Formats: sequence, structure tokens, C-alpha cells
Amino acid sequence: MPPVDDSPEQAQDIYRGRFESCFREHHARLLAFTMRRVSGREAAEEVVADTFAVAWRRRDCIPDGPLPWLYAIAANVIADQYRSTRRRHDLGARLAHEARADAPGSDPAESLALRDAFSAAFAQLEEHEREVLRLVAWDGLDVREAAQVLGCSQGAFRVRLHRARRKLARRLDAAKPIDQEGRAAMPRPAEEAR
Repeated sequence: MPPVDDSPEQAQDIYRGRFESCFREHHARLLAFTMRRVSGREAAEEVVADTFAVAWRRRDCIPDGPLPWLYAIAANVIADQYRSTRRRHDLGARLAHEARADAPGSDPAESLALRDAFSAAFAQLEEHEREVLRLVAWDGLDVREAAQVLGCSQGAFRVRLHRARRKLARRLDAAKPIDQEGRAAMPRPAEEAR
């Protein structure tokens, strides 16, 4: 008599066949879908692999006619990868900007004056305005994610962000040092906070 596999893994994995069928039937179409949205076959294959990893973890939720469900997962994977790439790029740009500001030959007093002016202007904002700016500029969240953190709609968050940026810009304009030729010598961090 052959041994019976009564392990919990075997009993819980009744959806394996459904997943395997889904993979066989839709892998090629999902790959074509992602190749139209990302550059390069390697990147598309990575999205497909991540999509099927999600489908595997949620194999008990695979619907009848799973292709639209798979497309939605793939679109989310692509969006997550885009946000991650954008955050890395923004961080690199921010670090490069700070390195230029601290580069030899630049006036450290000017750099300190800019930082002090920004710190003073930022401190003059109300806490809820500072939090909106922190979520976007420092934490790197997009509008949807930041709105979720604050428990408000995306539209409400956009309005709060716009008002906070505008108020910070006014505070910075009031604090800008004037150079010898009468030009304002400070960039507008409200624009950098996008």
C-alpha cells in the first residue's frame, strides 16, 4: 500500500492545480502585456515573475477568467517598481545637490545661511503643514500613499500639499538674503519638495 501524504502542506494546497493551469494558459499573454509597458524583455520577465509570485501567494483567490486579475497585479507591480526607481533617482539627485552645496570652493557660510533660512521658514509652518511636506519630500511618498497615511482623500491631500508649499515659499521669499547685485540668492525649496 503506497504511503498517503497527510502533511498540512498537502491538505492546504488544493489550489495548486488552479495556479499551474493559470500559469500555463496566461504566461505568454502576461509577458506581452508587460513588454508593452516596460522597456526590455528582462524587466518584463521580472514583472511577470513578481506577478505570478503574488498569484501563488493568493492562489486561493484566483478567479474564473483570471487574465484581468493578473493584469491588475502586473500593473501594480510595474507601478511599485516605478515608484521605487523614482525614489532612488530622487535620493540620488538630492544627494548630488547636497554634495554640490558642500563642495570645496563653495562658501560654507552661504550654505549654512540657506539651511538656516529653510529651517526657520519650515519651523514657522503649523505641524500639519510640516507633516504634509515631510511625507512627500523626506519620506518620498506619492499623493496616494501620503493621503492614506493621513486618512484623507487624494484631492484633500493635494490641496493641503499645495497650501503648505505655497506658505513655505512665502516664508522663504521673506527670508531670502540679497546678494551684491540685488538678486535673491536662495533657491525655492518648495519647488524641490515635489
